[in-house]
Amino acid sequence: MVVIAGLTAQGNIVELKDALSQGLNAGLSISEVKEMLVQLYAYTGFPRSLNALNCLMGLVNERKANGIQDLEGKQKTNEKLNKPLIEIGTENQTKLVGNKISGGVYDFAPTIDQYLKEHLFGAIFGNDILDWKTRELITISALASLKGTEPQLRSHLGVGMYNGLTTKQLSEILHLVEKSVHLQQGIIAKKVFQSLLDKKPYQSEETINEIVFPKGQKINSDNFSGIAWLQQLIMSDSSNGIQVGSVTFEPGARTKWHYHPSGQILLAIDGLGYYQEKGSPKRLIRKGETVKCPANKPHWHGASPNQVFVQIAITDSKKGGAVWLEQVSDLEYF
Repeated sequence: MVVIAGLTAQGNIVELKDALSQGLNAGLSISEVKEMLVQLYAYTGFPRSLNALNCLMGLVNERKANGIQDLEGKQKTNEKLNKPLIEIGTENQTKLVGNKISGGVYDFAPTIDQYLKEHLFGAIFGNDILDWKTRELITISALASLKGTEPQLRSHLGVGMYNGLTTKQLSEILHLVEKSVHLQQGIIAKKVFQSLLDKKPYQSEETINEIVFPKGQKINSDNFSGIAWLQQLIMSDSSNGIQVGSVTFEPGARTKWHYHPSGQILLAIDGLGYYQEKGSPKRLIRKGETVKCPANKPHWHGASPNQVFVQIAITDSKKGGAVWLEQVSDLEYF
């Protein structure tokens, strides 16, 4: 559930399909997963919720065609409640948080208060497909995976503990976000949680703005499609031909087909990327993985369509630099 929620928040459909398969294999019912993804519209927006639901729908149909019968699960039981959703939502929100929520932005924009109570806490939290502790686990996982939601994350970490999530469980959730969803966001989420445990304000300026190395300069070259950035770390010289650079590919960016007379080594340090050698299938590269590119072997590499990819490229330039070939076609990329 943590990884499914986090990848949905990130919009990482490539890895989400694998996470959904693992969830169904582990015993999650279709109705439970659907309910997760519906709930996430309130935290990640309709587009990512709908994309994830479409991914789930396609996966379920694919598994059914392959003879896999997934558990349908129970259906919601709130249809016959005789109270208006605004009343149900107000009661549920108050029980969930421990006190009545009012004032501040809710007085400034009362419509958002109405929508939260009716849609989220009334219609969604009002059904029992998932219990509230599980719903907070899902919410925390999504917020921990999103950039710029630290105040909401801190609040929901507290609500999670109020509803029975232990500090050990919350630490495990954030560890999974860091390990399996997004390294930087996981690190930031851990800092937010520690500030809550220490009962100190969270200082956003303490968060890291870059992963390991800065992005450097935007690459202005037709050898790259999309937007990519280069930070040269080590330049070759007369005594050492090794050249090391950090390249940040924004989603969808990639190199041309090319080769290196001395080969190349790639170290994936963040995000999700692609690598392909001529005559071989395209493969995913995840953070923490390495690639050894053979000498004189045409290949290309870059980011996946929905996620940034950061690599360290190590090249021996004594026999010359990259030899650039044709562009990677959309058919090859997608």
